[in-house]
Amino acid sequence: MAVEPPAGAAPASVFDLVEHGAAAWPGAIYALDAEGRQALTYARLARGCRQVQARLRALGSEPGDTVSLVMPNGLATLQWLLGAMHGGWCVNPVNLLSQPEQMRYVLVHSDCKVVLASPEWEAPVRALLQGVDRPVALVVVDPAAPLTDGAADAPTGAADAADDAANLAAPASEAGPMAAPPPAADAVALLMYTSGTTGVPKGVMLTQANLAANARAISAEHGLVAGDRVLGVLPLYHINAFAVTMLAPLAHGGSVVLPPKFSATSFWSWATAHGCTWINVVPTMIAFLLEGAAPAREALERIRFCRSASAALPPEHHRAFEAKFGIGIIETMGLTETVAPAFSNPLDATRRKVGSVGRASGCEARIVGRDLQPLPDGETGELAIRGPNVMRGYYKNREATAASFTPDGWLRTGDLGHRDADGFFFVTGRIKELIIKGGENIAPREIDEALLQHPAVLDAAAVGMPDKHYGQEILACIVLREGQAADAATEAALRDFCGEKLGRYKTPKVFRFVSELPRGPSGKVQRLKLLELPI
Repeated sequence: MAVEPPAGAAPASVFDLVEHGAAAWPGAIYALDAEGRQALTYARLARGCRQVQARLRALGSEPGDTVSLVMPNGLATLQWLLGAMHGGWCVNPVNLLSQPEQMRYVLVHSDCKVVLASPEWEAPVRALLQGVDRPVALVVVDPAAPLTDGAADAPTGAADAADDAANLAAPASEAGPMAAPPPAADAVALLMYTSGTTGVPKGVMLTQANLAANARAISAEHGLVAGDRVLGVLPLYHINAFAVTMLAPLAHGGSVVLPPKFSATSFWSWATAHGCTWINVVPTMIAFLLEGAAPAREALERIRFCRSASAALPPEHHRAFEAKFGIGIIETMGLTETVAPAFSNPLDATRRKVGSVGRASGCEARIVGRDLQPLPDGETGELAIRGPNVMRGYYKNREATAASFTPDGWLRTGDLGHRDADGFFFVTGRIKELIIKGGENIAPREIDEALLQHPAVLDAAAVGMPDKHYGQEILACIVLREGQAADAATEAALRDFCGEKLGRYKTPKVFRFVSELPRGPSGKVQRLKLLELPI
């Protein structure tokens, strides 16, 4: 039978989220593909979870083991992730953009017992597993194939709720055995590796309770209810998609449309054809959408807001998007270590602040100085976070875990910023990426935003480069808009433009024109890699 949390108790695990959804909204659609050909109701999602667990046990794996997934988006990818966590396994979604040596490191370091790979990844993963000194089962999975014991639900959602409820209670021989007992709230449910620009990736350990807490916080922050539908174009191996588009709908009876990947040309047709009420993107996607055509305003009326996350959104892009599409943007920010969002602007558009990542959401936040003590509003320091969404630590890395927390238990984010008198936080850069020129601290984002105001500039990012006189000078990498003539934005013209906007001291010394900026899966510019780009 479906298990519902005790009366008045909030779901404390992924298990609780799935089972409560199956009991409360059995016939409602939880997920559907972008073509509208396949869908999963809440009841069949829960039944599929039990089938996933039966298949994992058949491979010799038990709850508590780690399962790695090397798969793009798809309903099967989603079902395997949720099914494993529902049964007490720890999932490790592998970043498909990783270099081979990084991917091998993750597969080895994670101690995974099972690897699920899509057909095109079978050969590369098999090669990466050569020489691993433990048994690892490699299973090839079609990410788009339905995992229920029959055809997936009709996309209309017309499946009879009573029939679904009966199917949910089917005997173990038909539906797969239930996980018994359910996973503990403090069990590690997700092991996700950060894509740092230096050193080896770190495995972030997030518990069942961490994931459930942030699913509830996201739903509450954005006022989401049953019937709300999000377009999920970010990859599920990224924490934003994992938490916001996969888990959050479970907390309010919503649904997700899951295309295989982002497409600027198909984005609006996906959103409108399936009745999405909100969209979840990163700033680089907003830049691409701004380059395309805008649908008629009436086609977008159902979309209440656009949620921007994972990296700072340039104010120029923020204003341009709202003006072009008529959809308000809620800017947010978080880390893998905080299950994605830890800050959010308000749902009320009149209370949002352009350029701010918002207020603390589902947690506490403050700005600390070098002595790790709180700083007053307006002063720049490091963002620190404490709350139910904060990770347990880094897998098999006690030193890094200890260094990431203050003595009184606040997570050090490594982000520089300040808080204003209204409690809104503003992020100006990373501590490691701060440009220190002649002893003066310069936030790279300030330079980025100035350059993005130039009409010929599509994308821009600044970074510090070694200089014998000042210690560091400023390098700016520029992506010009398509069709711009070479003389439309010369180095001299951009230098004069920056001089007017920033002053001489903060004007870049060197400009490089590139075809694209190096970005991680979340859309964040990997600034330290800018120094490696050819002149």
